[in-house]
Amino acid sequence: MARNDLFTNPGENMPEVNSTPSDDSFRSQPLAARMRPRNLDEYAGQTHILAPGQLLRRAIEADRIQSLLFYGPPGTGKTSLAQIIARQTKSKFERLSGVESNVADMRRVLSAAANRLENTGASTILFIDEIHRFNKAQQDVLLPDVESGVIRLIGATTHNPFFFVNSPLVSRSQIFELRPLTEEELFTLLQRAVQDEARGLGYLKISADEIALRHLAKIADGDARKVLNSIEIAALTTAPDIHGVVRITLAVAEQSIQKKAVVYDGEGDAHHDTISAFIKSMRGSDPDAALYWLAKMIHAGEDPRFIARRIVICAAEDVGLADPMALVLANACLSASEFVGWPEARIPLAEATIYIATANKSNSAYKAIDAALEDVRSGRTIPVPEHLRSAAYPGAERLDHGQGYQYAHDGKNHFVIQEYLGVDKTFYEPTEQGVEKKIKERLENWRRQSTEKKKSR
Repeated sequence: MARNDLFTNPGENMPEVNSTPSDDSFRSQPLAARMRPRNLDEYAGQTHILAPGQLLRRAIEADRIQSLLFYGPPGTGKTSLAQIIARQTKSKFERLSGVESNVADMRRVLSAAANRLENTGASTILFIDEIHRFNKAQQDVLLPDVESGVIRLIGATTHNPFFFVNSPLVSRSQIFELRPLTEEELFTLLQRAVQDEARGLGYLKISADEIALRHLAKIADGDARKVLNSIEIAALTTAPDIHGVVRITLAVAEQSIQKKAVVYDGEGDAHHDTISAFIKSMRGSDPDAALYWLAKMIHAGEDPRFIARRIVICAAEDVGLADPMALVLANACLSASEFVGWPEARIPLAEATIYIATANKSNSAYKAIDAALEDVRSGRTIPVPEHLRSAAYPGAERLDHGQGYQYAHDGKNHFVIQEYLGVDKTFYEPTEQGVEKKIKERLENWRRQSTEKKKSR
């Protein structure tokens, strides 16, 4: 169902910003809720889009918001930013949830927005939290009113909208990526929470060691909600000393924040970005970085077969003929990973990762086949030379198929000079990396002999 308890008119029914420690109902809210920024100056992080002069900040301050999509990991301030817009906009502000709302809720809000625009000229901002939870049909309901300007949509999602939001909505919206907060931004947020008497923990006598706060900021992994929850747990579960002071030490901080949860999902950005970093680290010959990204995928429970397949591709594409054993080892890794599964699969995966990261590199095979494919797609089709055509059927001799073919093994060093393509084309350009250096020497010798024979004709 629709939720209008938080967002109605600008500033109306919004969380009270002037609550004091005597307001028990306010203090009973989680610290993360109490410390939500009230304006852009209090907003932590996202300077790439909200620093003075940046497009989104100018649009908010000028009340020129069009349809927006915010995406990023949990705890980066998507809902807080929507609340700030709610306070500063001159539009009616409605909220729906991708988890709780249905098409009937959507139609009710859209109908009210259309009536409001027609009767009073007032526009409506519709904020949809977790918009990726709406299916295609539900998202399509929004299209006509977004297109006509009946509503200005603000969607929030932890998933890349290019994958999880309908293309028509994406094309009609400005998309802003919210990034994990830096350790310094989280540290500043913690200091503010500890000192704020009205909304934070300042009503308690707290002495927090800097090393403790920095530990929380580091382990929170860019998540503002997580870091505030952790300092609140530390403050409320630590007994005061004889002076009535709650002392938050490094030991207390370590107990107050849970094991860092790796931000990783099987279909979204984290999945694609991590495997991309893994492959590029192997290609770039950095085994330590490659092992870290591998460990992240293992910790997140990624399918070992998926990882092994990417290793196979990297072995062929990036190591190639500079070290042909890389592909052999990668295939063995794939087989072993399928056979043993987690947790033992981590060992052959690590072995193959290290081998490929430290192997000589050549992408000559990758470039060669792509060059040949491009020639086939765009160039004139080359007929098979007569002497190379199949002669294994009755009547082939009458067509001169196979006539004049020379069996390579009959030649010196198992090589004979003859035409195999019919035109001058070079797709494979060997490098001098590793094993491929010898391949280059052989190939240059064969090509030189063929060229000399052609010139002597």
